[in-house]
Amino acid sequence: MSLAIFSASPGMAQDAPPPKPADAPQTTTPAATPAAPADAPTALPTPSITGPLAGSPPIILEAGPLGKLSLNGIVSGMGLFQSNSVPGNTGPNGALSNGQVWIQKTTGWWQFYVQAGAYQISSLGTPFISTEKTITDLYGPVPVAFVKLLPTKTTSIQFGLLPTLMGAEYTFSFQNMNIERGLLWNQENAITRGVQINQGIGKYLTASFSWNDNYYSNRYSGLSGSLTYTKGAHSLAFIGMGYLGQTNWSNLATPVQNNGTMYVAMYTYTKNGWVIQPYVQYNGVPTNPTIGVPQGSQAWGGAILASKTLKKGWSMAGRFEYISSSGSIPSNSFNMLYGSGSAAWSLTATPTYQYQKFFTRGDISFVQATSFTPGSAFGSLGTLGTQTRGVVEIGFLF
Repeated sequence: MSLAIFSASPGMAQDAPPPKPADAPQTTTPAATPAAPADAPTALPTPSITGPLAGSPPIILEAGPLGKLSLNGIVSGMGLFQSNSVPGNTGPNGALSNGQVWIQKTTGWWQFYVQAGAYQISSLGTPFISTEKTITDLYGPVPVAFVKLLPTKTTSIQFGLLPTLMGAEYTFSFQNMNIERGLLWNQENAITRGVQINQGIGKYLTASFSWNDNYYSNRYSGLSGSLTYTKGAHSLAFIGMGYLGQTNWSNLATPVQNNGTMYVAMYTYTKNGWVIQPYVQYNGVPTNPTIGVPQGSQAWGGAILASKTLKKGWSMAGRFEYISSSGSIPSNSFNMLYGSGSAAWSLTATPTYQYQKFFTRGDISFVQATSFTPGSAFGSLGTLGTQTRGVVEIGFLF
């Protein structure tokens, strides 16, 4: 989800194992969750949760002609402390990280999904933003809502407010291995408005194609697609997105990356409580002086995400990332990170405990920016190259 804050420091961007449409399967269940009887309700696959957190079985509502609807939600709060905070931020911060409910119809030839409420989107290496500003300036109080048609057993068509196909990490904290999203997610989009077609191909392949407004621009010039091979514990996905036309429209949710291209190759291993997910990512913004890009730029990055379910409700997750950008200050290249030609790497560790609906977890993270432009990195003057953060999140998934 690319939030256009790289103008202040990095340009923050983004919605488990591939594929990444809104109804991707959940992949992990904490060891503390006992096996359910065969006729007991189970957690639904939407919204997708990479783990180690596990969703709860839905509350079933009788809705007359609509049939049975499923209701779930989350309430969680977070506290964050950071070193070398940027102007407008302080060292300690707190927020309601999630106060959401989602209701869905999961049977029949037509279905729907609506997710509504409060959320805070925090990402490494970017300024902390309050929950109120996040909702107001990003995706509103109903960030995800779509209707899904199922004309055949292997085909579905979704239209509305959709999670992106791009990347390994999702938009909301409870969906991911770590509380804060990472440096590569900062380049991606998060929510799109548009249409998406999902198609199963034989036993092992699934494909998705979407026409959308790219970085929530309300300009329908974005195209994205994914192809995923899954067999047993192994999954391999190729994802790409581009544009039909360029626009100079931009705000917090719509950075100049809206006019660029992105490609991701991702492998996922899921077995015996492990989720291991390495991936590489490329994105580029073309030269276009009419929209404020006198010289285009590209960024290459790679990451490894991993989580392991332990005993008695405990689990451990970690993430390593590296990303670098092209260009230089003399060439007036577009700033994709911490100044033209800059790079960065990060480390994150997240211990998690979940007991039934209750969970608590913590992030400890470190970001190192290199080859940065003074004034574009960390600290009150943007001249410091590192930032350390500690985050605690406590809540209930119901």
